[in-house]
Amino acid sequence: AETEKEAGSNKGVSDKQIRLKVFSPNVLNITLVDLPGITKVPVGDQPTDIEARIRTMILSYIKHETCIILAVTPANSDLANSDALQMARIADPD
Repeated sequence: AETEKEAGSNKGVSDKQIRLKVFSPNVLNITLVDLPGITKVPVGDQPTDIEARIRTMILSYIKHETCIILAVTPANSDLANSDALQMARIADPD
């Protein structure tokens, strides 16, 4: 319900964070951010520039030096065609 309130019910993407806090003396203090996949073709009420908006949002998070990037790509696709790895390389060329 909270997600639909922020992003809408018609495939919208929002840059507003949904925060979940876990408190335990047995876990590390980290921030985990689940970013959207890169949409190439707008659906529903998504704007025509949805791909550019998502790429900008992703870069705003992964460009920080202290960020650990977990780039997810399908196992049945060629890594040379991975948008996730391309974005990771832009943010961290080394």
